[in-house]
Amino acid sequence: MVSPTPSSKARGKGVPDRSGAFGSARAHPMVAAALDPLPIPAAVVMRAGEDLELMAANPAFVERELAPGNPNGLDLRLLAELVSVAHRNDSGKAVKPWTSHDPVKPRRYDVTVARMDLRGMEWPHFLVSLIDRTSEIETHDSFRRETMRDSLTGLPNRAGFEDEVESRLAEAPTGGRGNLGAFAIFTLDIARFSQINECAGSIVGDELIITVARRLMGRMRKTDIVARIGGNEFALFVPLRSTNERELMRITNRIRSVFADPYRLSDLEIQIDGAIGIALSKQGQADCANYIRQAQIALKRAKQTRQAEIYTPEELDKARRRFTLETELRKAIELDRLELYFQPLIDLSNGFVTGFEALARWKDPDYGMISPAEFIPVAEECGLILPLGRWALDRACQVLNEWDRKAGEELPLKISVNVSAAQFARDDIPNMVSGILRANKTRPDRIMLELTESVVVSDPARAAKVMNALRALDVSLAMDDFGTGYSNLAYLQQLPIDVLKIDRSFVTHMLQERDKVAIVRAILSLASALNMETTAEGIETLEIAHTLAALGCSYGQGYFYSPPVPASRAYDFMMERMG
Repeated sequence: MVSPTPSSKARGKGVPDRSGAFGSARAHPMVAAALDPLPIPAAVVMRAGEDLELMAANPAFVERELAPGNPNGLDLRLLAELVSVAHRNDSGKAVKPWTSHDPVKPRRYDVTVARMDLRGMEWPHFLVSLIDRTSEIETHDSFRRETMRDSLTGLPNRAGFEDEVESRLAEAPTGGRGNLGAFAIFTLDIARFSQINECAGSIVGDELIITVARRLMGRMRKTDIVARIGGNEFALFVPLRSTNERELMRITNRIRSVFADPYRLSDLEIQIDGAIGIALSKQGQADCANYIRQAQIALKRAKQTRQAEIYTPEELDKARRRFTLETELRKAIELDRLELYFQPLIDLSNGFVTGFEALARWKDPDYGMISPAEFIPVAEECGLILPLGRWALDRACQVLNEWDRKAGEELPLKISVNVSAAQFARDDIPNMVSGILRANKTRPDRIMLELTESVVVSDPARAAKVMNALRALDVSLAMDDFGTGYSNLAYLQQLPIDVLKIDRSFVTHMLQERDKVAIVRAILSLASALNMETTAEGIETLEIAHTLAALGCSYGQGYFYSPPVPASRAYDFMMERMG
């Protein structure tokens, strides 16, 4: 035990004479005098068997009422523990943090106990010193709180969200879940945010983020946690009564309700929507960061389906596959392992080859032939579509030059090269095209760029500006997969489009389905009215080719003529048709 009562025979220097003070005739005569000058609270403890006795203390120790026995004094069990450790340690030292019990302003100390080698003492003595870390810790905690908060909304950021959720899970009894029960992590992405930022400015974008945050906070419960974990992405921790579809739909609808009313931002009124990804808790798994990743994987699918999506383990396999493809595709582009295949474009009036569509093909040494339907979306998502698109145009021009040299003349051909919506949005297409044509000494009128309807739908004004710049270069333009998107006919009339490409979904089985024949006839009539030519994709039989020709379609391509083939075979096919 620790005795706070002083000996009646003598007192250490500096020890006050009042109830609760301490001292001892057995204290070394130099101990008390040595403590006084110390700027930090310090005392000397003697260990007699299992008992402890405070022998002396300096004014800093006494004035702060740190002596054991005082209501806010040093914890006796902690002191005994430290003395015991210091007594056993080779270093003769032990350190541990301690917080005072002051209800108004508790202080936080590092308590150090060090063994003292004093001659002539029957029992071992220990120096107790306290370093006040209160200001340092408060500053650190304040800085940490700042780093855990989003400065714009005041909500937790990603690190803060993870910290709060982990704390919530840790507080729940029995294995980190206990009474908390099931929960879900929702991720919410604001649609068209980058477009709003570009058109209306970053101030309006910030105002939108703040308003969404306020609406979310107003619609969620006190038990939920709302955070902003990215530029236009929020995360929510939501305890669940159950994981059935009705409960998830109820919460999803509550989150979606933040987009029900238009947003009035500065002088604008904007109607927006969002995508929602969901990750459901699993017994024995309490890693918040992992749940966020799962919800974000589901969010990617939600952006495509326009519905709230729940994460499934298969999604992780797909994500890993996409990541592997991204790594290998980057390597394939750098090492020139891609190949350009060519599918002939046939003049339906006479059967002659008028050009080819250039299509990227990738045969990986480990994974074999990888479908463009798989690697093109990966390239668009990770930004590799820019070097891939540039490579395709450059390689197409090179092949065209090689064919001219083989034939000994400039062939009457056009090569069509696809430009994805992602490339169109991110790249400086006119300058890129003119630079590649100039480098290969290729005449612009021998190149046709194929664009999808989504290019126009996403940003009609920019699409018109870029397409007019391409027309000024004398490059031909085709609208690919026409009829499957949402093109505004008014825009279509204003854009400098040379060819409408009828999607294969209308062509392949058109003789068996009258509705498809009617659609094809309508597209052909529209093209004629707008003075455009037409190309039908997916021709697989002679009957379809004859029908399209009779309806007035200009060109056709499909497996009936030839699948996409390497450049050498495409050249041979062309020579056979010419011969």
